[in-house]
Amino acid sequence: MNSFKKIGLIAAPALALVALSGCATPFKADVARFQQLPAPAGQSFTIVADDPRLAGGLEFSQYAQMVGQRLAQTGYVPATDPAAADLIVRVAYNVDNGREKVRSTGFGAADPYFGGWGWRGRWGRPWGYGFYDPWLFGPGYSDVSSYTVYTSDLSMKIDRAADNRRLFEGRASAQSLSNRLTYLVPNLIDAMFTGFPGQNGEDVKITLPPEKKG
Repeated sequence: MNSFKKIGLIAAPALALVALSGCATPFKADVARFQQLPAPAGQSFTIVADDPRLAGGLEFSQYAQMVGQRLAQTGYVPATDPAAADLIVRVAYNVDNGREKVRSTGFGAADPYFGGWGWRGRWGRPWGYGFYDPWLFGPGYSDVSSYTVYTSDLSMKIDRAADNRRLFEGRASAQSLSNRLTYLVPNLIDAMFTGFPGQNGEDVKITLPPEKKG
C-alpha cells in the first residue's frame, strides 16, 4: 500500500511541471491596413522615422533597410536622392513594459481531498491511490508560475511627396513572451508585407513563430 501512496505523491508535481513546460507556442500578429496606393510603376521612395527618438539610430537603419527591401520586391524603387522621392515612408515601432500573468496548475483545487475513495490515514484524513497528502503539499496543492506578456507594434505610413496625401496606413501588433526588438520587429515587418498592400480597411491575422532558444 505504501508504494501506491508514493506514486501519487510523485505524480502530482511531475504532471504540474509538464503542464507548465509548453510555453513555446506561436503568437498571432494582428494587421490593420488602409490604402489608396496606386499600382507600383517604379515610383521612388525614402524611409524616415515616424518617431523622432528613432531617427538616426543604427537599429532604425537596419529595420528601414528591411522595409526598403520589401517595398523593392513589390515594385517600388529606393530614391537615390531622398529629397526627390515620390513617396515618403514613415516607420515606427515599439514594445511595452509588459504585464504579468499568473498561471496555476495542480490537483485537488476544488476538493483538497480529491473525492472520498481510498482509505483514511492518520487523524482520519483520507488518502489512497493517486492522492496527494495535503499536509505535505498544502491544501488544494497547485503549482503557480508567473510570466510577462509583452505587446509590440509596428506602424507604417506612406505619403505622396508632391502634396503630402496619405496613401497607406498600416499597423501590425503582437503579444509574446519576448521584448527583444531584434526578434519582434523583423517578424512584424513580415506581417505588414504579407499580401501587401492588402484591401482598404482590412484586418488580417498572421502567425509569428516562437523565439528560438539558445
